[in-house]
Amino acid sequence: MRFVPFITALIVSAVLFGLVMERDRLFQAARDLSPVSEPATPETPAEAAPAATETAQAAPDALPEGTVAVIAKRSVAQEIDSAVVLRGATEATRKVDVQAQTSGIVISEPLRRGALVTKDQVLCQIDPGTRDATLSETEAKLAEAIARRPEVEARIPEARARVAQARAQLDEALINANAATKLQEGGFASDTRVLSTQAAVRSAEAALSSAEAGVKSAQSGLDTLAASIQSAEAAVARARTDIDYLTITAPFAGLLENDTAELGSLLQSGGQGGASCAQILQIDPIKVVGYVPETEVGRIEVGARAGARLTDGRTVTGTVSFLSRSADPLTRTFRVEMTVANTDLSIREGQTAEIGIASDGVNAHLLPASSLTLNDEGTLGVRTIDADSKALFVPVTLIRDTRDGVWVTGLADTVDVITVGQEYVTDGVAVAPSFEEVIQ
Repeated sequence: MRFVPFITALIVSAVLFGLVMERDRLFQAARDLSPVSEPATPETPAEAAPAATETAQAAPDALPEGTVAVIAKRSVAQEIDSAVVLRGATEATRKVDVQAQTSGIVISEPLRRGALVTKDQVLCQIDPGTRDATLSETEAKLAEAIARRPEVEARIPEARARVAQARAQLDEALINANAATKLQEGGFASDTRVLSTQAAVRSAEAALSSAEAGVKSAQSGLDTLAASIQSAEAAVARARTDIDYLTITAPFAGLLENDTAELGSLLQSGGQGGASCAQILQIDPIKVVGYVPETEVGRIEVGARAGARLTDGRTVTGTVSFLSRSADPLTRTFRVEMTVANTDLSIREGQTAEIGIASDGVNAHLLPASSLTLNDEGTLGVRTIDADSKALFVPVTLIRDTRDGVWVTGLADTVDVITVGQEYVTDGVAVAPSFEEVIQ
């Protein structure tokens, strides 16, 4: 069974080869095999001339050898509004899943999905539990730490006074020691007295060191108290913030996509292990999002006029509000967004849309879609007729697809395009065109 398609393909290839490359011989063989027709009724020379000309144009054997008869159309370029057409979908301008920032049991009645909420409207209320007592405790510790500040601050001047007293005693001891030494040198003081004064100097130095250490200790106590006050203030701030988190409000005006948390349900910080409070959408205005290929991204600018046709037939207009600077690594396309007013909230998120973005006008040709073909490298283009009546492939760029045909660029302002028979000729093959009516 596998040989049948292969054999069929060989037969079809042979027939096509005979029709295209050996058509003259095939027609000649067909005429040789056909019976001799009866002689035609004589015609007048005036009647015979047009008939002979028409027969010569229609008969395949009238063409020079190697020439292929085709149907062509002479196209003249026109300037069109070259809109960039994309496929996309609608998206909410804002979409957030409101999560609890503290744990607790919900004590508020739920709001039902579809309800409109305003900014700062209460969505969920959590049971405070012992948070008020915790706040009172932290506030008391803060007050206690603040009350100790005068006492600790008073220790510093006292310690500094002791330093001054110890320094004076040291000066006195040094004077006494110096006097005793001089008296000893004159023979008026004993060694015992000199040693006693030296011991008094060392005692005064020790007292001064102790007094200076007392100053540092007092300063350290003040620093410790300041740290305690800051810690108590932080604890109070945390307790108050935790109480503020008990009331969950809407961050912006929008539409509830689902019910808020049910009465008695458990909410945990960050949503771990518990349900979120609510999901809010903002769809007025709404975004229409598409992805433009890198070959077309240069034709789009932020602020350009844009329109979209939804699947239900409605058309909306807006402007391009965002054009990505970074391409998607997989598709090499750039995200483009247009903003559309949606005051009645009739446009829903996720609707498919066809987006058209205005761009500078270009000269383009309106051709039948059937005239498009591919060359051996897979490049899209059309086959044209050059000045020597030979086929020539010209690459084109597809601009827009319409009911009347396709608009393409890349051709000369006036060009003869082969519309029938382009698949049977290659570059350099002589053609005998029959022109259709000019469509532009």
